[in-house]
Amino acid sequence: MSMILECVQTEGIAALSYLIGDDKTGSAAVIDPRADVEIYIELARKRKVAITHVFETHIHADLMSGARELAERVRTAGIYVSEEGKAKYEFDHVAIKDRAKFEFGDLVLTARHTPGHTPEHMSYEAAEKKHAPKPWGVFSGDSLFVNSAGRPDLMGDGQAEKLAEELFDTLYGYYLKLDDDVIIYPTHGHGSPCGASIGDRLTSTIGYERKFNPFLQIPKKAEFKEYALSTAPPEPTYYKRMKKLNARGPSVIGNLPQVPGLPPKAFQKAMKETDNVLIDTRNMLAFGGGHIADALNIAGLPELSIWAGWLLDPKKSVLLVLENDQDVEKVVPLFLRTGFTKFAGFLVGGMKAWDNAGLRLVEVEQFTVHEVKKRADELQIVDVRSPEEWEEGHIPGAQHIFLPELRKNASTLDKKKPVAVYCDSGYRASLGVSILQQEGLEAHNVPGSWQAWKNAKYPVEE
Repeated sequence: MSMILECVQTEGIAALSYLIGDDKTGSAAVIDPRADVEIYIELARKRKVAITHVFETHIHADLMSGARELAERVRTAGIYVSEEGKAKYEFDHVAIKDRAKFEFGDLVLTARHTPGHTPEHMSYEAAEKKHAPKPWGVFSGDSLFVNSAGRPDLMGDGQAEKLAEELFDTLYGYYLKLDDDVIIYPTHGHGSPCGASIGDRLTSTIGYERKFNPFLQIPKKAEFKEYALSTAPPEPTYYKRMKKLNARGPSVIGNLPQVPGLPPKAFQKAMKETDNVLIDTRNMLAFGGGHIADALNIAGLPELSIWAGWLLDPKKSVLLVLENDQDVEKVVPLFLRTGFTKFAGFLVGGMKAWDNAGLRLVEVEQFTVHEVKKRADELQIVDVRSPEEWEEGHIPGAQHIFLPELRKNASTLDKKKPVAVYCDSGYRASLGVSILQQEGLEAHNVPGSWQAWKNAKYPVEE
């Protein structure tokens, strides 16, 4: 009999959640569940435990919480949330305060109020009952990351400075007072916009972070505040929507959203409905070879979650074009994670069925990096990567337009001149091309993009 600890890594949104408990008593908790909760139920069955508690470290901004869905599915769990910082919720929950304790056999979890990322933020110390209160680990949520810390600016300018001060107190008054051997288990890894330059490793120790985490090297509060507020990455537009949704409580679906299959003519009719949005989830080369006019190319990889969240209106129902019909079960959870639950249907038989029906196609000519270099004078070269990526180096003569700002800035481009769009590998560039097509420009994707440009040893501008 032993403690169980499983980490669930959700790529794309770089989220980390946890199943932790004791197989002797058969009880376990889930910390910060994602919306597609089947994985926790499967893990609990595999480890022969019942999920009795669902803990949220804070009101999330980056993903749709799965707390209500999971609690409803297992029927044995309560939802435990922090009401520190005057947090308000519109769903049934158990309110917890600082230092509340929960036992799972020999495991003791202790709630610790760690504000800064949000006012109500709660971390959870993990200890063996015989050694309590000394923790061996802490589930740090969005307060302390590997090589980083939770951004304090998501509540708006009115609270940013106050939260930055609270984050300083949390890091220096709580975390740095823990022993060096304490393991940290954060809620996000590398690639999440919830913190600046989060490290690649999924876990760390207090001792390691004490030596190398830049947020723990600034012991003066004023300097820390300036650093914390100035290093935050661009805030995704859907964050404020997610905060409101998670405080209200996402609706319980009971399963993954259902997506009806539509034959080509029915699919074409559904496209004319103004409440629907057409998303082609095939890879960039398939999309370029032929796609339906006005489709957005958000390929069905994990990063779909964040780009759908950033660019789509959740009030509209999604129409899907898939690589294969069976991909619907893989793609739907990616939308669900950032709050998309309405689906108008998918194209049965995919683009082959559309072709066979004799319906119109649009193509995108792909430009290699060699063509871009050769034709640089006759092209508008647009870099849609993040500001941080742009500053680290870019194609000489390129114009930087961050992907989420591309539609509103499309008017700055010359409609008479072809546009070559690049990102790091081509994924975001293909999405950018589909946006520019909707805006009436002749746009071309650059497969391989920045990686290919560098590997070709072409000049780099900084």
